[in-house]
Amino acid sequence: MSAAEATRMDHGDDAGGLETLRQGLRISPELAQGWWITALLALTMTAGRIVIPIAVQQTIDKGLSGPGGPDMSFVGWMVAVCAVGIAVTAGASYLTTVRLAINSERGLATMRIKAFRHVHDLPVLTQSTERRGALVSRVTSDVDTVSQFLQFGGFIFLVSLGQMLLASVVMFFYSWQLALVVLVCFIPLFASLRALQRRMSSAYGVVRAKVGEMLSAIAEPVVGAQVVRAYAVEQRTQARIDSTVDDYRRTATSAQTLTGITFSIGGLAAGLANAGVLTAGVLLGVDGKATLGEILAFMFLVALFSDPVQIATQVLTDAQSAFAGWRRVLGVINTPADVVDPGEDGVKQARGPIAVEFADVNFAYPEGELVLRDVAVRLEPHRRVAVVGETGSGKTTFAKLLTRLMDPTSGAVLLDGTDAREISFESLRERVVMVPQDGYLFDASLAENVRFGRPEVTDAELLAAFESLGLTDWLESLPDGLQSPVGQRGESLSAGERQLVALVRANIADPDLLVLDEATSAVDPGTEVRVNAALERLMTGRTSVTIAHRLSTAEAADEVLVFDNGEVVERGPHSELVTAGGVYSRLHESWIAQRSAP
Repeated sequence: MSAAEATRMDHGDDAGGLETLRQGLRISPELAQGWWITALLALTMTAGRIVIPIAVQQTIDKGLSGPGGPDMSFVGWMVAVCAVGIAVTAGASYLTTVRLAINSERGLATMRIKAFRHVHDLPVLTQSTERRGALVSRVTSDVDTVSQFLQFGGFIFLVSLGQMLLASVVMFFYSWQLALVVLVCFIPLFASLRALQRRMSSAYGVVRAKVGEMLSAIAEPVVGAQVVRAYAVEQRTQARIDSTVDDYRRTATSAQTLTGITFSIGGLAAGLANAGVLTAGVLLGVDGKATLGEILAFMFLVALFSDPVQIATQVLTDAQSAFAGWRRVLGVINTPADVVDPGEDGVKQARGPIAVEFADVNFAYPEGELVLRDVAVRLEPHRRVAVVGETGSGKTTFAKLLTRLMDPTSGAVLLDGTDAREISFESLRERVVMVPQDGYLFDASLAENVRFGRPEVTDAELLAAFESLGLTDWLESLPDGLQSPVGQRGESLSAGERQLVALVRANIADPDLLVLDEATSAVDPGTEVRVNAALERLMTGRTSVTIAHRLSTAEAADEVLVFDNGEVVERGPHSELVTAGGVYSRLHESWIAQRSAP
């Protein structure tokens, strides 16, 4: 993965808050559905709160201190107004919260789905280099952070903003002098807010990245627990986990320190505002420019103004963490996929014998040198082709290009004369199937794993697939047959048995081109016989390409492609190449010597 891709994945191109919001709404339009109704409800709830100080002022100045003495009837009406204000506030608060929760969960579900799907479209190299825990954290932990903010912080933000605006309007209505005193007290906070926001945005971006590193550090030893125990590296593993947890603690503490500074400035401003209003209010009252009711109402209004400002500092903290997480999720979605499905516009090929051609193919990983050079070969239908070469010679890259897990840097891979980039994934995956060296199994039953690519296949068809590969006796030896659980990553089965399941899965897929990464290289001799027999039946009638680690596979192939330093240096049947005195001859002699060694 290039440095630019890494930066984009981690920081979403360092988009600002508004740009992040715009991108998020574009990807998850559900978040903004009916926003004006939610805003109106939030404004109604705020208006209900503003009613209280107004009612207090009216009660004191007219109900209790009126020219005709106390008017208890008027006081009763004001109490009723307060009760209605409280009821309106409660009802609007409930409806606002529910609407925010529904819209945010719908929108974030869309974001999770898009991010998860896009992970599968990411460049193979990106998937290989990006830590699994970090990728998982992007579509789980980071999205959860956004969810919590939108449901709680978003609600508080709407209410606080409306409350501050209405409180400001009413304060200026009562006394513009006292209103100016309040605003002046908050100038230091407002002046420093933008700079603090930038610093917090950067700090919480690091915090979210550290969460991904921490999840990776914890998840990897859990998955590889057997290796950790086998090599007695528990202490070293724990030290690595402790280090990542401590890194997270330090970055989180640093970010919270900035929050503390902001909150302290907000508290100082609120204290100064209360003191200033009280002092100035008394002076205005002495001069007869303000009544007792107005001064008391103003104290309520100062609280309604200053409380949201202080709360907003915590909301700002949550926002920085949420937007940092949001940028990380958007970073995944915005990372360009190097292998793109042409979809409905793609070519849909007919099933049948398939011919493959590499037309002057070159391939290089990002910012790297060519690992395949000028590969120009044609593989005829129904041929068994073995691909051999030293480690790093380009065999695996050849197979990935053949199955379109990657696209060539230049040149083209043609299937029946059509550029693979123009074939729809649906058609391509029907015709071309790769069986890796260690077929991944999911934590489900044997039947579910075998029908993974074709869920509509019946149990009867599954049994027929096992029988066609000569594996019925092995299936019957399992305790629950097709319903036998395979465990996480297939750990309930041996390596050879997992390979048998992978072969049956490929048989069910019924491809025209079968690409194999030496299915017998990691199995015991007893299972190897069974696997070879199943392979023989599976390859019959199909074009097959096998990455051969054992040259016995090359001996049985119709044709051998010999790779050396990214180039096809020899090709032909085993019988010719073994006596030609070239690269294949040396490889074969070395393999024979290894087999003969005691």
